[in-house]
Amino acid sequence: MLSAAPSSPPAPSDLGLGLDAGGTHTRWALAGPDGALLAEGQVAGISATQLAQAAGRMTLTQTLHQLAAAVLLHGRPRRLVAGITGLAEPQGPVAQQLKDLLAQALGLAPRQMHCGSDMEIAYRSAFAAPGEGYLVYAGTGAIAAFIDQQGRFERAGGRGPILGDEGGGYWIAREALAAIWRQEDEQPGSTQGWPLAQALYAAIGGSDWASTRAFVYGADRGAVGRLALAVAAAAEHDARARALLRRAGHELARLALALLRRHGPRPVVAAGRALLLHESIAAGLREALPADLELRVQQLQAHHTAARLALLDAQDLTP
Repeated sequence: MLSAAPSSPPAPSDLGLGLDAGGTHTRWALAGPDGALLAEGQVAGISATQLAQAAGRMTLTQTLHQLAAAVLLHGRPRRLVAGITGLAEPQGPVAQQLKDLLAQALGLAPRQMHCGSDMEIAYRSAFAAPGEGYLVYAGTGAIAAFIDQQGRFERAGGRGPILGDEGGGYWIAREALAAIWRQEDEQPGSTQGWPLAQALYAAIGGSDWASTRAFVYGADRGAVGRLALAVAAAAEHDARARALLRRAGHELARLALALLRRHGPRPVVAAGRALLLHESIAAGLREALPADLELRVQQLQAHHTAARLALLDAQDLTP
């Protein structure tokens, strides 16, 4: 059921709305004319890839109406800047479809919006200026990003759950389940003593293959990615889980090193909810990077950055 916007939404005011949309959550923030944050919250995750199928478009539309209902309780924004996972071309047809759906939900004209990659907004949240460093972001997926001084966006990884996303939540969950079922192939029933297996079986709702199959192939990417929480919980009692999380850190380091080899040494900022899962991930990241390379692990507030960017004059935003 759609969450309806208020029956008499407030008139547009000089508010900027920022969105940081990932596969698991969409965080939003409203900023006033002076840049002060007035409100923030989150709804379900959205992705540009949802536009490819009818069911995905319906879910996306529902989420955007829920977003509008929450935002309009605090004021109607005049402009919007959105960083959306899966969106590669800010001026392409997919971005236009997203703007059309956002326009229907929020009552904004497409020219009042800028929709781009979530990593572009995250980079601007991590660094004061282009060219300063590399951002490694690990959420449901994983990617390393660099914006050079000419404004060109460079990437390593972030190729989705089939071709990559190594080190992200989905990859962690997939690798854990694969290890369990490989072991079950060798010795049926032997994983019953693994804390890792027990945590995942509890999260999935069953210890048989049918339960795993139904969950993995029936759930969306974000739901599978959230199984990484169970892997992290098991790590306190299971060396296999700790080793996997450390390996996730190594995979994230590989993304940073790919950009470093292409563009030279620069500081690295590592961010994203996957870094919060367990200390082993950051430890693995650190040990796989050169000892003299500056690394900061921090949590970004990209939706805050987007809200303040939305306060720019409309002509400064890509239509």
